[in-house]
Amino acid sequence: MNIVLIGYRCTGKTSVGCELSRRLKMPFYDADVVIEKDTAMSIHQMVSECGWDFFRQKEKTAILKLANYQNSIIATGGGAVMDEENAIALKKNGLFIWLLADEQIVIKRMCSDPSSQQRRPALSNEDVVAETKRTLALRTPVYRRWADFSIDTSSLTIKEIVDDICQFWENNARRSAV
Repeated sequence: MNIVLIGYRCTGKTSVGCELSRRLKMPFYDADVVIEKDTAMSIHQMVSECGWDFFRQKEKTAILKLANYQNSIIATGGGAVMDEENAIALKKNGLFIWLLADEQIVIKRMCSDPSSQQRRPALSNEDVVAETKRTLALRTPVYRRWADFSIDTSSLTIKEIVDDICQFWENNARRSAV
């Protein structure tokens, strides 16, 4: 069974995934990194040169590949589970952990991360606040629908988040063994 981290930008999927990997001794795969390696392009470059549709096609290819992995930690891009086929493929062999954060915290994290603009291309022509509000309104019900477990990362440390996820993982593993 895989642990699949879902959620919006800047909620901690990569940081949490790295620490979960270390703690649980399971390999970690960041879907965005897999896409960049497979295409030899950054996501920003891909979107600016080829458009969001091209990126979403490459994302689907990467997600379908990652869905076949075993006993791994997988961090999806923020919009990956908006495609039901992606979500279904990952769900067959994975528990979905939804990392969420307060809208203002997400915006603050995006604006304070110097690599954010390079790594995370704009989803629209709106300013970051309007885009974040609109996108979270669209995505939150989908994240909620798929989540097996959710954790608000707004004010927790990576260690606290990983502790909570490990406890959920351990409890789920015990239930599965019974």
